Formats: sequence, structure tokens, C-alpha cells
Amino acid sequence: MRLLRLSVLCSLFAAATGAARADVTLVGVGTLPGDASDLSGLTGRSPDGIPHDRLGGLGSAVAYTGRGTEYVLASDRGPKDGVNDYACRYHRMDIRVEPGKSPAVSLKLTATTLLTTEDAQRFVGSLHAFKHQEPEKNLRLDPEGVRVGRDGAVFIADEYGPVVYEFDATGKRRRSLPIPARFHTAAPGKAPTDELPPKSTAGRQPNRGMEGLAITPDGGKLVGAMQSPLIQDGGLNDKNERAGLHCRLLELDLGKSKSREFVYPLDDPANGVSEILAVNDHEFLVLERDSRAGQDAKAKKVYRIDLAAATDVSRVDALPALRLPADIVPVKKTLFLDLLAPAYKIAGNDCPEKFEGLAFGPDLPDGRRLLLVTADNDFVATAPFRVYAFAVDKADLPGFVPQAFDPVEHTGGPPVPRRK
Repeated sequence: MRLLRLSVLCSLFAAATGAARADVTLVGVGTLPGDASDLSGLTGRSPDGIPHDRLGGLGSAVAYTGRGTEYVLASDRGPKDGVNDYACRYHRMDIRVEPGKSPAVSLKLTATTLLTTEDAQRFVGSLHAFKHQEPEKNLRLDPEGVRVGRDGAVFIADEYGPVVYEFDATGKRRRSLPIPARFHTAAPGKAPTDELPPKSTAGRQPNRGMEGLAITPDGGKLVGAMQSPLIQDGGLNDKNERAGLHCRLLELDLGKSKSREFVYPLDDPANGVSEILAVNDHEFLVLERDSRAGQDAKAKKVYRIDLAAATDVSRVDALPALRLPADIVPVKKTLFLDLLAPAYKIAGNDCPEKFEGLAFGPDLPDGRRLLLVTADNDFVATAPFRVYAFAVDKADLPGFVPQAFDPVEHTGGPPVPRRK
């Protein structure tokens, strides 16, 4: 009886504190050198000496394509935080996870695709590629979220806008999805300081826009996650320091051109949301982290959230910084995976700062779910690109629904989606 009571108390404590209950095992880590080249075919170097074909920043986002062991990974805006006219791109990579083998995770780059507008103008990462107040009319792009649609289309969330674009298999933009005006900075400019209060009193914070993107298993909806609270949601204090807790999640219905918004509460104003991944049509995994690396890293966590009982705040113009009113219910949030847990041996001197990508892959041979976590190396030649492969017991993801994909036609080149 004493053991039974202790077990019950432990269960109640875990539920009350949001402690993780998932049985998640680190299978292995795949790496590529930080000075590797991509398959863009670009030549030459940037003004600071970095090759134009540097395979960097691709840990910013990862998505399964539904084709064998192929994934799409998006590089962000390039080296030096938007200083260069880095040609924006995504990559296709074969990621094989074979528990018990050495290495358990192997990586092979198979293609690099440059991103362009409908009239073949290249998207670039430069802050200065800003000409228009409407974000979708600019050429600057900071890819931070990527998902593959049922038909093979590639959806990319841009941190600058924020905007969400749909690209075809050749990298040409098909369309820009409608984003509510409240997410756009009220005073967009070429420099981050131009977008801070008092010049801008609403919209995303500079460099804290749409950082994550999920797609529901049926391919009908996207859910974008803001990295930090909007300015009008108490995101900054009077010194323009991060002060708010309430990030907005934006659900976009791809077929009906309508949207909903939900509140994701951060653990700490200093943290940010880096990624969101669908478990089913209402449950998601959210990657929340601090901005510290090595021994200083304190928070690198994956939470499981549920939208089912959360309030749609699409008609709420502004949220309070710290305490929500009683009539607004945030998403239900439970700790699923602590990347700094001692068992994984990730914490320490080599711990990356920017864990930014989440993707489910095909189930492992023993039936467990495969969860990939990627880290952005910021184009640093001495920092390897890393893919962490975790095995998740099926019992710890009840209700999991794998993403559905339509058949594709093969033409000898990039996969061409078959439209229905």
C-alpha cells in the first residue's frame, strides 16, 4: 500500500508540474562538417569570404517528404544575420536512422533548390532587400519553418514578414498565404532598430517573427508559431527588453482562406519558440529554448500541446504580457522531451545554441516513432551540422497520425507533384 500511495503521489506531482512522462531514447547523432558545400552550383564568395555554396544554416527547419528516407531542410537567411545577399534555398537530404549500427545516423545531401518569385527573381537573405510595406512584395526572406504538402509543394515560413509561401518543386513561388495584419510590424524597415518602439507599436518583434511551421496530417492546415510575443501583446518593456510570455500560434486553413489564433505561454520571457510539429490535427510538439550555448544553456525543451480547449484569440487585438484574463484559455502544455536531460549527454561545452528543427520520419524497425531534432550552425565553418535522432515509444504518442502524401510523378529531375 505504501508503494501504491507513493506511485499515486508521484503521478499527481508529475501532472501538476508538467513533468515529462515520455520514454524517449537518443538513437544517434548524424553530422556534416560546417565547411561542406551544397549542390546549388553557385561559385564565388561573399564579401566576408564565405563561399556562396556553403552548406550552412540548414538546421533551421526540417520536414519529411513521405518518400523513403528523404527530408527537406531549409537554410535560413545566410551568414552574418542578414548582411549579405545570400541566395535563399532549401535542400533535399537522405537521412537514414539504423539503431545499433555505426554510425546510427547517416546523412547524404541529394539536391539544393534556389528560391525565386513567380517571375524568377531570387529571394535573398539581406535586410536591405526591402522596398515595400507589404512583406510579400519584398525579396528578402528568412526561412525558419518548412513543411511538405500532400502534393509535394514546399511551404516556407519567413521570419521577416512574417509570411508563408508555397513553392513548387523547382523553387518557384506559387502563392503567398494571407497573414492577419496584426502580425506585420507597423513600421517595417531595413534595420531592426527601425522596427522597435516607439517607431513600431505593433506586430512582430525584429528578428522574432514566424519561427516554426506545422502541417496537419491531412495536409489541410498549417500552423505557424511566432518566436516571441507580438509588440502589442506586451512583448517588450519600456526599455525594449523582452518581457512578455504569450506567443501567438496562427492556424491557416489552406482550402478556405480563414484562420484562427491561439496562445502559447512561454516558460520565461527570455525564451523563444523555435519549431512546431503536428502529432494529429489538434496536438503538436513545440520546441522552446533559450539563446545560450555550451555550459550556459539552461532551457532546450520540447512540449506537447493541445489546441482542443484553447481560446481562439483572432479577435483579441492585444494580450497582456504576463497574466491572461479568465476568458482566455491558452494551449494545454506538457513537457515531452528535455534535450538537456543527463541521459542524452547533449548538455555541456558542445551544446548547440539553436535547436530549431523537428520532424517525424518513418517508424523505426522495432516499431517506435522516429523524431528528428536539428540544430542551426549559423554557417560557422568550425561548427558541424547535427541531426539528433530520437526513438519514441508508441504508447507515449497516443493519437499520433502520420502525414498523408499523394503519389508523385517522376520525370528524371526534381519530383513533380501531381495536382488533383
